[in-house]
Amino acid sequence: MKKTYIACCAAVALMACATTTRAKAESDDDKKFLAMAAQSDQNEIAMSQLAQQKATNPAVKAFADKMVTEHTKMSESMKPFADSWGLTPPSGPDSDHQDELKKLDGLSGNDFDKEYISDMVSDHTKALSAFTSEAKDTKDVKFRTAVIKGKTAVAAHKNMAYDLKKKL
Repeated sequence: MKKTYIACCAAVALMACATTTRAKAESDDDKKFLAMAAQSDQNEIAMSQLAQQKATNPAVKAFADKMVTEHTKMSESMKPFADSWGLTPPSGPDSDHQDELKKLDGLSGNDFDKEYISDMVSDHTKALSAFTSEAKDTKDVKFRTAVIKGKTAVAAHKNMAYDLKKKL
């Protein structure tokens, strides 16, 4: 009887060690938001890398540098949530932004700068709305903290892009 008990305990312990546990997102909405935010980061990085090469206005080039750096950091800050929720982050821009990249690549000089910054205002306006809703709606305290930090960055990006747009 004692051997059977020990064997059962060992089997349960072995199964517990072998089973990987994955944290569950508080809601499907949290997962959808995270997928959208990750895609948005990839879109901004790709467009801003092009702007690093093609922008002629020094302020636009500096903005593009900041976008690559900060959106890369934002992606990294959200990665633990994606990993624990079993989400695979995107590896590049979505099809709409691939089309926009082709359009931007065909522009040069001030035309490029204006179109890129206009896209940044539009993208960051949409993202800010999504971050604002998610910060209000999520029930996951740790995720909310990350979302609020992201919302602050996205708001700053939107304001910088808007200010640049007025100067171009």
